Amino acid sequence: MRILIVEDQRETSQSLKASLEQESFTVDIAEDGEVGSSMARTNDYDLILLDSILPHKEGFEVCQDIRKSGKHTPIIMLSIKSEVHNKVEMLHCGVDDYVTKPFSFHELIARVRAVLRRPRVIDGEVIRLDDLVMDSPKQSVKRGGKNIYLTRKEFIFLEYLLRNRGKVMSRGMIMEHVWNADSDPFSNTIEAHIRNLRKKIDAGRRVKLIHSVPGRGYKADMER
Repeated sequence: MRILIVEDQRETSQSLKASLEQESFTVDIAEDGEVGSSMARTNDYDLILLDSILPHKEGFEVCQDIRKSGKHTPIIMLSIKSEVHNKVEMLHCGVDDYVTKPFSFHELIARVRAVLRRPRVIDGEVIRLDDLVMDSPKQSVKRGGKNIYLTRKEFIFLEYLLRNRGKVMSRGMIMEHVWNADSDPFSNTIEAHIRNLRKKIDAGRRVKLIHSVPGRGYKADMER
């Protein structure tokens, strides 16, 4: 498997590279945000380790570039910041997980393997609900013929709800299928994703497709 490390501290990147290669990964390194963004968008990686603070372009901007290009490569953010508002910022830009510096390599490799075990959006058919069309092979979503940009995690979350149309999915089921069971996601992760999906899919629409069922969970269905 091929990993891209975007990290400006050479000692850190070289140490990570050596350790990951011992775990049988192939590793490339970018030492600034501009180069990292270009490499991530023009090559096929299985995972990206992305520092949050970089020269020329910060990690959040690099993440946004990658997602806007249509790439759903898993991203783990390496951050020295642990405040809640930074975690939410990571969530919105499409990061799959984060590790706060300083960290042990054992912690990092556990996160890497956990993220790589998650379902990848690769195969599947076109899913329709009302005027919403999800094309899994093309990783595209449209409603009323208009393209809707979703982060990788939003795409996986929506696909899970659509494939279980009309069924109420509990928080536990969502965590198991959309996030891996051994991760420690932010407490408001599911709610934040639901809010984002509603804004992108249901805002201004008479027919709502994303629904909360108090005390039970969430579902995708047609309701006015």
